[in-house]
Amino acid sequence: MKRRTWQSWILHAALVAGSLVTLAPLFWMVASSFMHPGEANRMPPPLWPDQPTLENYRQLFSRLDIWRNFINSTVITVSATVLSVTVTSLAGYALAKLPFQGREGLFRTLASALVIPAQVGMLPLFLLLRALGLVNTYAGVLIPYLASIFGIFLIRQYTLGVSDELLDAARIEGAGEFAVFRLVALPIIRPILVTLAAFTFLSAWNDFMWPLIVLSDSSKYTLPVALANLVGEHVQDTELMMAGSVLTILPALVMFLIFQKTYVEGIMSGGVKG
Repeated sequence: MKRRTWQSWILHAALVAGSLVTLAPLFWMVASSFMHPGEANRMPPPLWPDQPTLENYRQLFSRLDIWRNFINSTVITVSATVLSVTVTSLAGYALAKLPFQGREGLFRTLASALVIPAQVGMLPLFLLLRALGLVNTYAGVLIPYLASIFGIFLIRQYTLGVSDELLDAARIEGAGEFAVFRLVALPIIRPILVTLAAFTFLSAWNDFMWPLIVLSDSSKYTLPVALANLVGEHVQDTELMMAGSVLTILPALVMFLIFQKTYVEGIMSGGVKG
């Protein structure tokens, strides 16, 4: 018993130490965002501001008009989340429960595409969007989120656990296929939908590469792209950059903390079903 107790103490101590190492940069980022100009560049760097100030945040919203970029990110992220959950839930349900010729082959093809890095498809997708006249539009940013292969795979695996007898009973009662999905299957697979929504929200909010490629008008930039441009213009304003970083990660952090339990449970259950 004593040996197990010591092992437990050592394990917990290691976990706490690892957590502190991970959280230290985040703590300093938040602390430096309240520092006066030049204070974060002192040696050694201070861990906390001598006199906390909100001036850096005031500059972001007044002089640099970060509100527009915040609204752009919000619109794109919410739209991407809603569209992704809607489309992928229908596709995942169809691949799991609707018999049609070539279903298994189609799913294997989609699943094999998971090993292909997303960056490989950016050039052909950009050329396609340019031919359609969707470059420098919000629609062009949203298209990659419409049918996420990972989302389809996740929902399909989870939906395999839904009882076929339950679905057949609804069909016998006269419900159409869409009604079966909406009234029977959808409430059952809700946990995985919440997981997918959280995953999509975090991905879309933090996405930098694709909005940078598609958007050329600075008034349409998302927060990560706008913050990257600020680095070039205000490279010495460390405190201002840290304030922008806090503003960028705060919504994603809050979203993850709210849905953390459901997010992890959905990932684990979706990986073992079927």
